[in-house]
Amino acid sequence: MSLRVGLAGAGFIGRVHARILARDPRVTLVGVADVAADTARRLADEVGSRPFPGIEPLLDAGLDALYVCTPNRLHADPVLAGLERGLHVFSEKPMATSLADAWRIREAARRARGIYQIGFNRRFSYVYRFVKRLLAEGRLTPRVAHLKMNRGELQEPPWTGDPGVTGGYLYETPIHLLDTSRHLLGEVAEVQGWARQSVYAEPDGFTLLVRFCSGVTATLATVAHTSWLFPFERVELYGVHQAVVTEEMEAASFSPGPRAQVEALECRHIPFEEKWGYTEEDRLFVSAALGREPPAVTAEDGYRATELVEACYRAIRQDGPVRLPLPEPST
Repeated sequence: MSLRVGLAGAGFIGRVHARILARDPRVTLVGVADVAADTARRLADEVGSRPFPGIEPLLDAGLDALYVCTPNRLHADPVLAGLERGLHVFSEKPMATSLADAWRIREAARRARGIYQIGFNRRFSYVYRFVKRLLAEGRLTPRVAHLKMNRGELQEPPWTGDPGVTGGYLYETPIHLLDTSRHLLGEVAEVQGWARQSVYAEPDGFTLLVRFCSGVTATLATVAHTSWLFPFERVELYGVHQAVVTEEMEAASFSPGPRAQVEALECRHIPFEEKWGYTEEDRLFVSAALGREPPAVTAEDGYRATELVEACYRAIRQDGPVRLPLPEPST
């Protein structure tokens, strides 16, 4: 059986997914939709598909599944339209740029005939799978963590610096780190934080304190104007005389004891789509859509990541701690 897939959004991340899907023998890539006709046509030609002028014509093209790779604020409506039509839906992060829209999607996914998966690719990268395995095997029990995810700029593409499109900087890139922290360390109990505006038309530098339900405490720093100095993303988890450290998706090191040999993972030779987790998340989505396994990252995961972003912004606005979970929009 071939899964008939349509892709909405032909920018950078749309191209990443389209190229992976075009190589999957289980997939027929029906079409690529983008409001920029030339962009849609170029990508469709590259992957042997058809260009569409918008999402509605694509939805009428006999799809089984829809990929939503549009800018952040343009995720909710096509996701809901796809779920309502009974399609399987893969949505790039964020799920939505408000808790109310994330709640609508989560509830729609609960009722839908198709499956929903959110695109938190870091979960499937080599470095974070290495860390997750250490935790699952009980080789490292974290007590304290330090987390960093920066951006060099919010200029390319231009919409990344427009909070009217992104929903805010935390929704654009740091939401990946918030999901990763929850994936590795469990549910969050409380956040507190401070932010400043230095370059862009919104807060663009954040210092956050996070307390997890497990008792782990973490510092989280993220800045939007750092020049892409390597590593722009880094996670450090500290156990008792132990530590694991990641450097973007390129490498990870684990020190199992004060005088023990360090275990290292080196990923620089691995192709980009694979080491960043995109290949695996797409493989898992197709398998779930074909009924072979449940979705790898669920609507609940997407909702909780949105909730974490909203909690961070609330903590900054009120200059005090915010406890989770937040009240649901329906109540």
